[in-house]
Amino acid sequence: MIVLKTPAEIEAMARANQVVARVLAAARAEVKPGVRTIDLDAMAEDMARQAGAKPSFKGYHGYPYSLCCSVNSEVVHGFPRSDPLKEGDILSMDFGVVLDGFNGDSATTVGVGRVSPEAQALMDATESSLRAGIEQMRPGMRLGDVSAAVQKVAETAGYSVVRQFVGHGIGRALHEDPQVPNFGPPGRGIELKPGLVLAIEPMVNSGGYEVKILADGWTAVTADGKLSAHFEHTVAVTENGPRILSLLPKSGD
Repeated sequence: MIVLKTPAEIEAMARANQVVARVLAAARAEVKPGVRTIDLDAMAEDMARQAGAKPSFKGYHGYPYSLCCSVNSEVVHGFPRSDPLKEGDILSMDFGVVLDGFNGDSATTVGVGRVSPEAQALMDATESSLRAGIEQMRPGMRLGDVSAAVQKVAETAGYSVVRQFVGHGIGRALHEDPQVPNFGPPGRGIELKPGLVLAIEPMVNSGGYEVKILADGWTAVTADGKLSAHFEHTVAVTENGPRILSLLPKSGD
């Protein structure tokens, strides 16, 4: 069942998502060669708990960490590790919290030190595809318009969008209806209405879209071993268009 949120519920979700945004911003600032993702995970959990929030991924269906850390060919759900990041790696970080009964969820991909032009182009295109999807989050549009916009930007840039994992509705539960694919024809699916809140999260590969799951049962990697990037925002449909709940306000706002 698709649940539309009231204005008060959207404000509560905004507070949760601002915790997520602050944690990810802090984690991004720490990323450099030699840093261990297991330490980023500890920092993220500590920051969330100090803000009065609970990390929502830890224990979710048995996932053992608070921060998903996926490096290079890892697409999503990577485990934080004790081996250090290396110059030229790219790191995708996905984080969520529950605050006052509502979920926040966002993801970002960052280069470690100096990255190759190819890696930077992949990250730029993935983030652009997210922005294109968000732009469709307006009353009267269709869910398929969001999916098609993401796919068009990614594939026009020469990349592929992952099919096996998708975005989702979000609210009192981390994953709610509807699912939000990052591919498909426009003009189809549910009509977008004020109060609908979606986590839009393109996962874009530099090679093919096929993925496989590692022996840990969680980490998804590209089947061809090529790079993958992941960006995500939690976005509410409003009468005035999309409101990105997981975006930090600009300085001075």
